Amino acid sequence: MKVRLLDPDRDLDLADRPPEGSADLVQDLGLDLVFAAMGGGDRFVRDVSRHVVLAGLGDPAVIRWRQDALDDCARVPGMARDLWAVALDAVERQRKVWGWSSTFADSVVHRAVDTLELLIVSMRQLRAVAAASAGQVRSEAFRRLFAQIEAELDDAFLAEVEGHLRRLGDRDEVVVTASPGEGARSSGFVLGRRTRAPSWRERLGLREPETHTYEVAPRDEAGAQALAELRNRGLALAADAIARSSDHVVSLFTQLRSELAFYLGCLNLAAALGPTGAPLARPEALEPGTGVLEADGLVDVALRLASRGEVVGNDLALRGARLLVVTGANRGGKSTYLRSLGQAQVMLQAGMPVAARRFRADVRPGVLTHFRREEDAELEHGKLDEELGRMSRLVDRVRPGSLVLLNESFASTNEREGSEIGRGVIDGLLDAGAMVVLVTHLYDLASGYAAARRPDARFVRAERLADGSRTFRIADGEPLPTSHGQDLFERVFADGSGAGAGT
Repeated sequence: MKVRLLDPDRDLDLADRPPEGSADLVQDLGLDLVFAAMGGGDRFVRDVSRHVVLAGLGDPAVIRWRQDALDDCARVPGMARDLWAVALDAVERQRKVWGWSSTFADSVVHRAVDTLELLIVSMRQLRAVAAASAGQVRSEAFRRLFAQIEAELDDAFLAEVEGHLRRLGDRDEVVVTASPGEGARSSGFVLGRRTRAPSWRERLGLREPETHTYEVAPRDEAGAQALAELRNRGLALAADAIARSSDHVVSLFTQLRSELAFYLGCLNLAAALGPTGAPLARPEALEPGTGVLEADGLVDVALRLASRGEVVGNDLALRGARLLVVTGANRGGKSTYLRSLGQAQVMLQAGMPVAARRFRADVRPGVLTHFRREEDAELEHGKLDEELGRMSRLVDRVRPGSLVLLNESFASTNEREGSEIGRGVIDGLLDAGAMVVLVTHLYDLASGYAAARRPDARFVRAERLADGSRTFRIADGEPLPTSHGQDLFERVFADGSGAGAGT
């Protein structure tokens, strides 16, 4: 039986390493807050959610498979949490089975029997939840899983399993037969079960038994060891089969627990965002190369989770663009806009809802980020060296179609040098087939691209009203030769009367 709730063709493997650059992606996009909300206080759910989100998907069909399954989890009350509770209980049950780590078949059999006897209860619970929910689900993922459960865990099968476990658990019920082989060695071992118990006449010696019996003396250690070895050889095949069966059932519940953890994480995130009023929408994943990036009311999830105030949403409509340049007033919402865009793309490719009223984009081979870092006392080199080192590692990971988000890159040097470095890097990224979204206050860099009139370039600007206030909205607009630093100066150095400290 295969779980396959996250992908129709493969199981989730938590041993897979996260993609290179994941640490930068998490830091730059504020994803730790998102993962914490997904965890809802459960470390396992948080860690699985992080693993699944960072791994991402490159096939729109698999994204829709996952989205459909998540829709079922949200629509059918309690289904996902009931399945999770059954899987979690089963995993915990099998961990409590006591037994020596032994290669002796007798020990292997009894440990496997004990494990399966406990998990029979979990299998019945799993079937009950599946039966209660099967008629309500619409996704192929859950329909296929529930069909397997109905077909493979019916009453007749479970009753037969329980009968085998009772017999294997009773040492008197298990009989090993063998024949003398070459050199008087035992061969032809067969595992059977006792067909009848000795009669009272046979026990009292009043009737000749149908079989001859030899009992090893209690102190005959060599004889006991010899019989144990014979029994071990006779049980070997059965021990292997039942151990495999036990491992398969344990693996089923372990896999079910892991894959459901992601869906629980999505439900937890929706519950955390609910009181904030943030929109949540099922995004539309388009085929790679479509060149579409559209959003209505897109917000920064991390900011929405951390802030109690209003968070402004922004719209975006790009078709065929490969360079988006974001400029405008300081503290006007440019970085927030960039983070929200990166979060949405990552969440779309994980099969998650997106914090927007509407979002559609083509699937990309990777989302790569290069955000300006604050001063770090642990940096071993200069700030520009550190930026160039991170950019070099990013360039190594770029593939045609990658989405590259640059936030104030190379702002640690002067305008001329920063613009020259930035232009060389961005041109190289575009030549490699990437889409670049650039937030910058380097006017020379931004205006140079505006003057070039590239057909695949778009320009937006953070709004600033005439009185200097910020709306935190991003609208179409080419770069201006100022980022209105005077506004910031006056706010920081204003005196008690509100007048500016200078001009």
